[in-house]
Amino acid sequence: MDKTTDSTSGNASELSDKLSKIRDSIDSIDDQMLELLSQRAACAEKVAETKRESGEKDLWFYRPEREAQILNRMSANNNGPLANERITAIYREVISSCLALEQSIKVAFLGPNGTFSQEASSKHFGHAVETVPMGSIKQVFTQVENGTVDYGVVPIENSTEGVISYTLDVFMHSPLKISGEVSLRIHQNLMTQNKNWQDVTTVYSHQQSLAQCRRWLDTNLPNAEQVPVSSNTEAARRAKEDSSSAAIAGVLAAETYGLEIAQKNIEDNQDNTTRFLVIGKQDVPPSGVDKTTLMISAKNRSGALYHLLAPLAANGLDMTRIESRPSQNANWEYYFFMDIDGHAKDPKVSKALKELSLESQLIRVLGSYPKAIL
Repeated sequence: MDKTTDSTSGNASELSDKLSKIRDSIDSIDDQMLELLSQRAACAEKVAETKRESGEKDLWFYRPEREAQILNRMSANNNGPLANERITAIYREVISSCLALEQSIKVAFLGPNGTFSQEASSKHFGHAVETVPMGSIKQVFTQVENGTVDYGVVPIENSTEGVISYTLDVFMHSPLKISGEVSLRIHQNLMTQNKNWQDVTTVYSHQQSLAQCRRWLDTNLPNAEQVPVSSNTEAARRAKEDSSSAAIAGVLAAETYGLEIAQKNIEDNQDNTTRFLVIGKQDVPPSGVDKTTLMISAKNRSGALYHLLAPLAANGLDMTRIESRPSQNANWEYYFFMDIDGHAKDPKVSKALKELSLESQLIRVLGSYPKAIL
């Protein structure tokens, strides 16, 4: 054996020894993590037992404010190398699995399976809950109201295309409350069976997704017919049946229908984000980083909107969003939907709400809930 071969063999042996020691450390850490996870799960079971023994009438096992506090604390204490987003995702699944030991939870979402709404549901609740697809936003509300499911997840606005008006309209006649929100970065993908994606003659997708990819489509598939359908999952189903077509949808839809992603992240705005609301029946206590959503009907007088905004400004509150919708009760009457920073139980917010009640014809707090955790 020459010196070169001997040196190479020695280096390989040294590398193997180093990797073996690192892997032994990983195995040891995994054993410790498993033991700690078991301890955490046992604590969750004790929480459930204690709650049941308390005899409380309204017994809530899912506590959005508590989960938000845990996730925010983990992110604040994270020193890397894992990014906060990954730490949050890991702990979300830990919390989800522990919650499943306390109570089996069903969550309705705007279906079918494979939609961004399902992805948002999993992001917020983890994968240990049962997700149930619904055919419409109204059906999601109805199932929660009837108690068939525990919570629902519905889209409310997109950073590119704006508010989902129908969701606001359903709130006008629903007793449900907002118990959380989810911000989901939306990545649109072109998927098809066609090996040459530039040959497709038809592109299916939801109308909002087509709008979010308008410039890309005009540049890369200018001659393809753009056909709006009820959902991106329906688009993927059609593309599966027709090799001359393509669909624009998320990764989950491609996996569901066995389609190849020909082009990734084709959305015109790379910061494209959709906000979803979690709807339920419970009032959520303050988490420390909260948002409140209001539905307000203004009195019929000059400067009506000014009178609604003045109490917020006087109490130093930030309004992050305002939308108006026809009341559906009379012509030219509107409801205003507002998002403000803070919880309804915060002193400043509570004071502003009392002042708003004097300035408005109707005011309803749709919910105070933790801000979305990215």
